[in-house]
Amino acid sequence: EGPPGGTQSENGPCPLLAIMNILLLQWKASGVKLPPQKEVITAEELMAHLGNCILATQPRDTSEGLQLNFQQNISDTMTVLPKLSTGLDVNVRFTGVTDFEYTPECIVFDLLNIPLYHGWLVDPQSPEQVRAVGKLSYNQLVEKIITCKQASDSSLVSEGLVAEQFLESTASQLTFHGLCELTARAREGELRVFFRNNHFSTMTKHKGHLYLLVTDQGFLQEEGVVWESLHSVDGDSCFCDTEFHLSHALGKEGA
Repeated sequence: EGPPGGTQSENGPCPLLAIMNILLLQWKASGVKLPPQKEVITAEELMAHLGNCILATQPRDTSEGLQLNFQQNISDTMTVLPKLSTGLDVNVRFTGVTDFEYTPECIVFDLLNIPLYHGWLVDPQSPEQVRAVGKLSYNQLVEKIITCKQASDSSLVSEGLVAEQFLESTASQLTFHGLCELTARAREGELRVFFRNNHFSTMTKHKGHLYLLVTDQGFLQEEGVVWESLHSVDGDSCFCDTEFHLSHALGKEGA
């Protein structure tokens, strides 16, 4: 029997759940276990477990520099920890699946050695978009669009429109190029957190295909529904059981 997984009682962004489910799925390596037979656990209890996991990441190297750096990271992480049950402020860059603006929120993932990915990438075969978007983060791109709209230079106005069109046409926050890159970059069996539309999911790769762990409580009684495939940008997907076999418990229409 495998380790338990958590679902959420109310749908939300919940990076806490995505992180804890990875630690639970890696329980042999992480040592994280929840009390047996416990069906309901509060966000506060999960955060206490997570806090213990973070403290256990203390480096073996006892050099003063590393210890001071670790203490600072721990301090920053403990400040961020309460946000994990509601949502984190992460800011993607459109250049790569692991490219984010580095913020204190990212330290949690670094300390636990959990990769954070997204699939909102600009298509390198669209030079106009590449030029307009560049290496900017989402927040910077929004600022650029506003600035360009007010510019007197027609080329800047045009660039702003291209950038705006990119955001509008990729509002699902997953592009075909992004999906290809996610599939290519992911290692078989690797667990990581996937960020899309302000939502954090537990993701893995099985036999070359990407899957997201189902945590919506609406599926709690559906024993055959554990993973949801991620193989298209338009939301077309199928549900699978723990062994990644196609689930016949329900169709996507019933979701």
